Amino acid sequence: MSENVKTLIGKKIGQTTLFEESGKATHVTVLEVGPCVVIQKKTQEKEGYNALQLGYAERKDKHTTKAQQGHFKKSGATPKRILQEVRVDDVAPYQVGQTLTVENLKDVVWVDVAGVTIGKGFQGVVRRHGFAGGKNSHGSMHHRQPGGIGASSDPSRVYPGTRMPGHMGDVKHTVLNLKVIKVDSDNNLLFVRGAVPGADGGIITVRPSVKK
Repeated sequence: MSENVKTLIGKKIGQTTLFEESGKATHVTVLEVGPCVVIQKKTQEKEGYNALQLGYAERKDKHTTKAQQGHFKKSGATPKRILQEVRVDDVAPYQVGQTLTVENLKDVVWVDVAGVTIGKGFQGVVRRHGFAGGKNSHGSMHHRQPGGIGASSDPSRVYPGTRMPGHMGDVKHTVLNLKVIKVDSDNNLLFVRGAVPGADGGIITVRPSVKK
């Protein structure tokens, strides 16, 4: 990893349209990235790996346990709502209490964004897996049902992984190779071309693309 921490925590603001220098209108997602505070340094000697624990988003003292308050007090930072570790090659260049902003991503062209998808609740196979369903004719009695799931007397059981109705969404998902269109350092905003998982206001993690 480079000398600056490139992986930062933020939240999804929403979507809008930007006009590039050529005049082309580009659909972008607006992300608030940082500011993130270094809460703790983890070293190879003590924890077995080098990493920085970053904190993001303010949290009220009354919603923070005494143990958590003591943890934040060591770094000199106010309580944070989100804590996340970022691996680094060497923790020496960083100081506990240091603030990292979207400025760390100003030279990055492509990013990967991870977030939690919007929960859809309990859904049937037609919506969840795209099943075609049965005929819609009168008397069909088989419109949106999944159909047979067994395999007769052999093996007399349902195979693991069979697609069925169930809970849909609310899972961590990473979108790869989103192009950075604009970086607004004054407001800690990052504009990327493409869609980002999650609802507006949802927590996301941004990192330089691993495949570009």
